[in-house]
Amino acid sequence: MDAKKSTALVGLAFVVFLGLSYAENRFFFGILGDVLQNPFLAVAMLFMHNVLVVSLILLGMTFYVNLVVLNFFKREKYADVIIMYPRTFALIFTCIIIFLSILRGATLIYGGINVEALPLILLVSAPIGIIEGYGIYLTIKKTLGRTMSMKALAYIYGIFFVASIMEVGFINLLITVAA
Repeated sequence: MDAKKSTALVGLAFVVFLGLSYAENRFFFGILGDVLQNPFLAVAMLFMHNVLVVSLILLGMTFYVNLVVLNFFKREKYADVIIMYPRTFALIFTCIIIFLSILRGATLIYGGINVEALPLILLVSAPIGIIEGYGIYLTIKKTLGRTMSMKALAYIYGIFFVASIMEVGFINLLITVAA
């Protein structure tokens, strides 16, 4: 298969999985309260959710890299800047995703964004956010730098497994302290 057809298939897969991730996200957050009753199920669900998120990021970044490498953006002056500086872009993108994730969590907990509680939420979310952020950063940096390997992907998924265990433990600790 030539590179253009391969890129088109990666783009199509990205769009299909983006739609499926929307459905998964709605389902996941709909049953999250029930899932947290069983710690093993909660770790498995959070891990699978995180794997789907990072895999979607990987697929999207791969699609973008293929578009740039195959000169789909010939007229664009700065289309390859992201590929030239993968660390910088990975850091910026990771910060945006982590911040939006924290806001999403605050919306779920309080039914809206409570500005007064936001510092506490940021403080509580920091350890898990740092670990998940590191996993997202590595995924983006390695994909844009075209150095992703199966070993690196297994390491990244391992990071998200540890983050899932910590998150469930931390949630259970908060529930115990609050009760």
